[in-house]
Amino acid sequence: MTGAWLRSREAGVAGLILLTVAAVGTINPRFLSVENARDILIAASPGLIVACGATLVIVLGEIDISMGALMGVCAAVLGKLVSAEHAGLPVWLATLIVLSLAAGIGLINGLLVTVARVPSIIATLGMLTILTGVGDLLMAGETIGGFPDSLRAFAIGHVGMLPMPVLVALACLAAFTVLTRETALGRRIYAVGSNAHAARLAGLPALRLKVLAFTLTGLLTGVATLISAPQLEVIEAGFGRQFELFVVTAVVVGGASMSGGAGSIAGSALGVLLLSLVRTALIFLQLGIGATYWERAIQGGFILAAVLADHVSRRRRVQR
Repeated sequence: MTGAWLRSREAGVAGLILLTVAAVGTINPRFLSVENARDILIAASPGLIVACGATLVIVLGEIDISMGALMGVCAAVLGKLVSAEHAGLPVWLATLIVLSLAAGIGLINGLLVTVARVPSIIATLGMLTILTGVGDLLMAGETIGGFPDSLRAFAIGHVGMLPMPVLVALACLAAFTVLTRETALGRRIYAVGSNAHAARLAGLPALRLKVLAFTLTGLLTGVATLISAPQLEVIEAGFGRQFELFVVTAVVVGGASMSGGAGSIAGSALGVLLLSLVRTALIFLQLGIGATYWERAIQGGFILAAVLADHVSRRRRVQR
């Protein structure tokens, strides 16, 4: 069992995390501080939350690239609803509306893929374009501020030693780990992702499972918005942009197969932590404005390497 884990993708990603920490910590010891570790975990929390749903979507052989645009719309709607300068609604009601909106968009994505039979890359690309336009219309070139203290407390507060965003992320990771590893629903998701035709012959509800996965991804994107947007003093246009690239890269790097049937919540979490570490490490290496370009190049390199590794692994399994 231990030997098999050491040969797994998760072990490789864990090793890269340790290597990154050791290398950057040697160059800049401040990288190893407790405060920096806390900041990395807080920054990684939205990705950890949404990666739980994205893992299910990719395990089912589909993809969702509308998450970043959805996060931008959710942030704009949240700001418009709770800000005293706009609607000034109670936080609980605004939260319910944002989560319902996010889950509804995820449901629409799922129905487009299953009922309308639109390829998921096309369906969610179209949704990304629509949501980007809606977000720009809602923001109207302005910023939205004035979050109530109760909402900000949820995003920047602590429970004991744990920041609230990290606590929410851990709860999501625990729940989805149990779902994928210990429940009949989880086993059905992997069965459909591994062989959709055989799953249909066995009577498994493949279409409903895909709708559920897309809906959960939308809902979790709403949750991620609630713990990230109120951390800022104001919401600006472009919030959440390219978040989908970060999440999909992390899930694939963590071991999920783009062809479906393989992937784990633990692997996706490690992928998110690795990419979050890289983002912070580039800052500590004092690369200046070039850090942004290096981050994009490294993300692209990671996803190409992960897809290539998955392709090689599948070819080996076929040859056996």
